Amino acid sequence: MTINLKNNNLNKDYKILIYNFKNMNNVSKKYLTIKEVANILGVTTLTLRNWDKKKKLKAYRNPINNYRVYKPEEIQLFLRKIESRKGPGNKIFLG
Repeated sequence: MTINLKNNNLNKDYKILIYNFKNMNNVSKKYLTIKEVANILGVTTLTLRNWDKKKKLKAYRNPINNYRVYKPEEIQLFLRKIESRKGPGNKIFLG
């Protein structure tokens, strides 16, 4: 999947993603819910479920209710990977 950042809406979304990444340092929770991660990354919960199935972003399971949860440090690492994959022409390669 390639995202072209020349489009103003995508560029705005990318800036939001970077803003969320920078504010991740304020997170003191041990785990984040799927909804929280979806908001941080600017994707839907369904996208996160698909990424989990495809092993792009590992989700852990809550032992009580089996809900997907994520470690904040792994979300930070994922965002760093996205930033490092920014290629020529302001494109991000996710897959």
